[in-house]
Parts: sequence; structure tokens; C-alpha cells
Amino acid sequence: MTDITSLILDDHDRFRRAFAELDDLDSPDELARAWAPLATLLDLHAAAEEAVFYPELIQRGADAEDETLDAVGDHNDIRDAVAETRRHPAGSAAWQAAVRQARTANSEHMAEEEDDALADFRRHAGPGLREELGRRFLAFKAEHEDGRGIDTGDVDPERYVAKQEEKAGKDTPQDGSLGIGGLKER
Repeated sequence: MTDITSLILDDHDRFRRAFAELDDLDSPDELARAWAPLATLLDLHAAAEEAVFYPELIQRGADAEDETLDAVGDHNDIRDAVAETRRHPAGSAAWQAAVRQARTANSEHMAEEEDDALADFRRHAGPGLREELGRRFLAFKAEHEDGRGIDTGDVDPERYVAKQEEKAGKDTPQDGSLGIGGLKER
């Protein structure tokens, strides 16, 4: 099955197992070998979601703008933590702190995404679309499987949402606002 929501959940399971495996390792060489593919997958997963999943959620979800703003912000936190691990020797206190930061940010992101964005998308997107997006998600990941060719820099969440809405043909205000109004009146 290539339903994009299932594929995202599969990656989430891989993240949980890979972080747990790190708990059992001590030597810097073992930690480095285990971390490298996990770090690549964290970056690749975020890029794939932003390229394939979130543009479609924005068009269909009930709370899609808020969910997307939050998700892209979470991806930035994860990317920042992964980048920080690359500045330190594996196993060092600074490296361990950065891995912990990545794990915490990723765990929070997965919980929110599973409870909100994925559930919202399943309610508003039919199986055919989810299958097509799943194929595109897999193709994106295969094309960038080694992590090359993906931008691991931070993405401005508001600019990302505005750009996706513009691509989808939604009207966006010219004042830089997302046009979603305040939450106090809701």
C-alpha cells in the first residue's frame, strides 16, 4: 500500500526504533554509525513532507494552515538539532544534547502530526489521492535517499504556507498576513 498517511506513519515507527537503538550504544563509532542514517532520514522525511504532503493538506484540511505552520516550525527545530550534531564528535556531551533535542522535537512533531494533520487529511482526501501522493512521496525519497539534493536549511513557515496557497490558487492578502484572522473570535 502506498497511502501517504501510512508511509508517513511507517517513517515515524522507524524514527522511534532508531532513537531507541541509540539508547543501547556506547562507543562513539557505534553511535556515529547508527546516527548517520537516522539524521539523513529525519532531514529527508521533512523535505518529502514539505514537497508532497503539506501542499495537499493546505488545499483540503479543516485546520490545514495552522497544522502546516506548526509542522514546518517543528521541521526547523528537528533540522537545527540534526545540524548541531554535525558540529560535535559522536558521543560527546554536546552531541548527546543535540541528539536529545532532535529526539524531543521529533517526538512532539510526530504526536501532533498523527493526531492532527494525518487524521485531518484522511478525513478530507480520498484513497486515490492518498495513493498518488504516496507514490510521489516514495519517488521523492528514492531520488534523495542519500540526503543529497535536499535543502536542510530552515523554512519560513508563513512564507511556505503563503507560497503553497498561491500555487493552489487561493487568494492571499497582499499585506503579508496569512488571512486566517485571530483566534480570539473563534
